[in-house]
Amino acid sequence: MLIEEFNALPEAEAAAALRACVAIEGWVSALAGGRPHASAESLLAAARAQVARWTPADVEGALADHPRIGERPAGTGTTAAHSRREQQGVDPADADLATRLAAGNAAYEQRFGRIYLVRAKGRDGHELLALLDQRLGNDPATELEVTRQQLGEIALLRLADLVDADAEVLR
Repeated sequence: MLIEEFNALPEAEAAAALRACVAIEGWVSALAGGRPHASAESLLAAARAQVARWTPADVEGALADHPRIGERPAGTGTTAAHSRREQQGVDPADADLATRLAAGNAAYEQRFGRIYLVRAKGRDGHELLALLDQRLGNDPATELEVTRQQLGEIALLRLADLVDADAEVLR
């Protein structure tokens, strides 16, 4: 949809569309309540500013909507569709990669007490595994910040897709 269409949505529909990008209510409320946005770029700038305000509790709460890397969510919802599209670079036929991702996911969850979250869009499975191996060496505080940044990248990419933005959202 175009930014004009997003701006014209009823509040509840705008909030639902934003929640499919990331389920952080402060972010959803600020962006839905900040309408009308002058352009897709101004919406993305507002979204970036909100990402910087996310608390550790916001991040932890939002992780429930994300599947493990290498696992394809079933279901027909928008979030499941996003995840399947974002993980296209993970070859489901590569059994060795699947085994290594599953073991890495388990090690990550054991170490940090949450799922491994990474922006998968535009990355292949081997790159995602290498990032996982690298991040296992982080201390918990550093890893929480990396997770917040990755969640922000995912939310911004999904939002850009929502409003058909051509802007480089990760700057």
